[in-house]
Amino acid sequence: MPRRPSVGVAAGRTRYLWRMATRYPFVFCPANRSAAAVRQLIGAALCLLQLCLPALPVAAAAQRAPGLRVASTPTCPVSPGEVRVPGGKFTMGMDSALPEESPRREVSVREFWMDRTEVTNAQFAAFVKATGYRTQAERGWAGNPQVPKELQAPGSVVFKAPADPDVPENSWWVFTPGANWRHPEGPGSSLQGRLQHPVVHVTYDDALAYARWAGRDLPTEAEWERAARYGKTPGAMLEPPRNADGTYAANTFQGAFPSGDTGKDGHAGTSPVGCYGADKLGLYDLLGNVWEWTRDDYRITGQPTDEPSRVLKGGSYLCSEHFCARYRPAARQPGTENLGTSHIGFRTVRRAR
Repeated sequence: MPRRPSVGVAAGRTRYLWRMATRYPFVFCPANRSAAAVRQLIGAALCLLQLCLPALPVAAAAQRAPGLRVASTPTCPVSPGEVRVPGGKFTMGMDSALPEESPRREVSVREFWMDRTEVTNAQFAAFVKATGYRTQAERGWAGNPQVPKELQAPGSVVFKAPADPDVPENSWWVFTPGANWRHPEGPGSSLQGRLQHPVVHVTYDDALAYARWAGRDLPTEAEWERAARYGKTPGAMLEPPRNADGTYAANTFQGAFPSGDTGKDGHAGTSPVGCYGADKLGLYDLLGNVWEWTRDDYRITGQPTDEPSRVLKGGSYLCSEHFCARYRPAARQPGTENLGTSHIGFRTVRRAR
């Protein structure tokens, strides 16, 4: 049984994770918020580890939308495969939501083919079996001077829903020795019953290694957003993902964040891929379930972050209408390249020659 870390070690972990979480607080806090509110939002955000930042005040209890019906148990998972995404010009970004989504601009992409679903544990296991690949979380960070020694051991960052919602926000995320894609919550957890769930605890390099083995690539941010926007109305760019009949169209968080997901959408935590119906292109889970790596460096107003980071898209099962609201096509977040968490995954693309 692993020993409980000392107070000093735990404090060191908190300082390191907190530093990553608050690198660019000004991006996430509207200018009209008070200084105290800004400090609260910075604490709640845990930018890289939470990856869901408040767009609305945290509700004491989540309010169910009038007439919203709980999603019926869907048929999932779906069969693997790819979908053609037409090329062309489209409007990317938003000026009316969060600052890092600006500016709204016209871009052009060539046609490409995208995985119908996020890469699953079963698919990643096939890659590992064929290549012997070991993820960063399995290898650890020994010798990396940028990572504190107490965080260099093999492990990954896991979301721990607190029993008391009033506990400090930086306690929601815990570096857990032994956590990795095979053990999503750490030692004692497994992939039993999760082979069709999206693989998590993968870094950018882990995802890229899988994509290259498969003869594919990770999408650019523009490609990902082209796929997520295709066939959607302008109004859908700001709305929670819902089906025409009012049921949930993505795996997100219901309830008073962060103390417990009620699972009104059919799932608490990650769900098997393909459980919420395909979009007009035939793609599943572009919004919700897990954040997805893209190829693009994360920049804010043209400036790179102070640590190598890539753009994450799509939101996750931890995005709440009352706390995050980043389950939208234009939403984006930075992901530190060599750090995975329990709610980051990916999908791959194939480009036209």
